[in-house]
Amino acid sequence: MIDWFPLWLSLRVAALATLFVLTVGTLVAYLLSHKSFPGKNLVDSLITLPLVLPPTVLGYYLLVIVGRHSPLGQLYEGLFGQPLVFTWQAAVVAAFLHSAPIYIKAGRAVLETVDTRYEWAAHSLGASEWRTFWRVTLPLAWRGLSSLGSLSFARSLGDFGVTIMVAGNIPGQTQTLSVAIFDAVESGNGRLARILVIVISAAALALLWAAGYLSRPARAQSAG
Repeated sequence: MIDWFPLWLSLRVAALATLFVLTVGTLVAYLLSHKSFPGKNLVDSLITLPLVLPPTVLGYYLLVIVGRHSPLGQLYEGLFGQPLVFTWQAAVVAAFLHSAPIYIKAGRAVLETVDTRYEWAAHSLGASEWRTFWRVTLPLAWRGLSSLGSLSFARSLGDFGVTIMVAGNIPGQTQTLSVAIFDAVESGNGRLARILVIVISAAALALLWAAGYLSRPARAQSAG
């Protein structure tokens, strides 16, 4: 009998992480693509940093930032009555950190391709910047951002290094699919490892197909 808890937990973690990526990441990408402010290059570099650092280093940083003795960790524990580390919520934070940088970098490029003439026209008609963002910029960029959302979900689904550092490997509580594969290999359960590898590969392939489909022009979609 296969325990499918890691799959359901991974789907829940990836869904929540992607939701945070779409909201926070889109706003950050918009600021970087449409605004000039002091320290913009530094912010961009900090966002890029997780893409080049080893996952264990990111996990260590995250442990320091949200650990029980950190201000954020103590604030979380005071609000929710339990520490954040070694919980499934910590896996959500890890998946967010793993997938947000690439979404923001690519989302900035998508938003920079929006024809600014439409935004200027909306401003000239009296629309506020916030209203222009919701009614003009996002509708024009939604196809590219939706594609990136699918990629973010796939990336969140497969995170291992950061997750195991901050959420651990607790069966039935924090063991995600990628961690379960590692655990199966370590314990010599090759059959379980192969099944889980096939499942996560099929899910990733479906998400990549969805991302590719969403990134195609509307006429190409209707034709194919």
